[in-house]
Amino acid sequence: MGDTYETIKVAAVQAASVFLDRTGSVDKACRLIREAGRNGARVIGFPEGFIPAHPVWYHHHVATGAIANRLSVELFKNAVEIPGAETAALCAAARDAGAYVVIGLCEKIPNTIGTLFNTQLYIGPDGALIGKHQKIMPTVGERLVHTGGYGDTFGAFQTSFGPISGLICGENSNPLAVFALTAEATRIHVMSWPNHFPTSGDPLRNRVAVDSQAFAQMSKAFVISACGTVDEHMIAMLEPDPTAEQFLRNPDCCGGSMIVAPNARIIAGPMGAEEGIIYADCDLELGILMKLRHDFAGHYNRPDIFQLHINRAAPPQLYRVHGADPEALPGVAAAEPLAPPAPRIGGPPAPVDDE
Repeated sequence: MGDTYETIKVAAVQAASVFLDRTGSVDKACRLIREAGRNGARVIGFPEGFIPAHPVWYHHHVATGAIANRLSVELFKNAVEIPGAETAALCAAARDAGAYVVIGLCEKIPNTIGTLFNTQLYIGPDGALIGKHQKIMPTVGERLVHTGGYGDTFGAFQTSFGPISGLICGENSNPLAVFALTAEATRIHVMSWPNHFPTSGDPLRNRVAVDSQAFAQMSKAFVISACGTVDEHMIAMLEPDPTAEQFLRNPDCCGGSMIVAPNARIIAGPMGAEEGIIYADCDLELGILMKLRHDFAGHYNRPDIFQLHINRAAPPQLYRVHGADPEALPGVAAAEPLAPPAPRIGGPPAPVDDE
């Protein structure tokens, strides 16, 4: 008898954060995780920056103005440390649900009052922190509050039914990131999206559909796309002008969560602007069938032509200089890290063979 491949029920959560309220957003996330678990979901995906919010105010306010600055300070004050009390609550909910959870949050480094990361947190069905992914390149207004992550938090992670992965918003259309996760044989991929895009671009739901189906076509993985949505509390806190408020109240500006199969067909969704959870049964054997035709990191690649190298290291921030080398730049040749980089939750993902 040969190998067997499970059918996995997955869920995409579409909901609004309790805007800039860490405790409220965590409580809401835990309720939704437990609800999805009661309905049989074994992988649960959440939107980008769900805890405590995504910095969407830069779509509507001057970057250095009083409103944007005030909201950005609140974002830092309500950001999440990993590990901490908030992650412990999320882990307890995942354990109760018996599900893998991928949730977007704004992360701050313990004992600092500056830098933030746009992060996906990965939690196992036993309630253990598996790891995290810090968005590699912040997009538009995010660059004013988020720094980019490094290769040490990039990659698929192992589950009881094979590798799964996650990326945040625009990363999902980064060709090299898509190829790298395809090479790591991801079987289920979680895309975390904000609650709306800038007013100058396509509606969020359009991009979600394009990127979800494209990723599924290239990777032959199931794709869970979880989008945020807009509520009255967020609109009030954003203090939009009449034009911005009209945009935010347009149901076409937000939502669009969906689940896509390896044959690029939409099997759940797309949702409208409402809050809710959508589910789909994912027969992992379908990925085998689709890779018979195109395995873009296997028999349908030409590694003698196309190769990808991933740097899995995070650079240290500070060096201690032991001595001077007159032939070298000051402090370079005789320096060592002052302290090793902070350990990443769960350690680095399994590396891709770079040979």
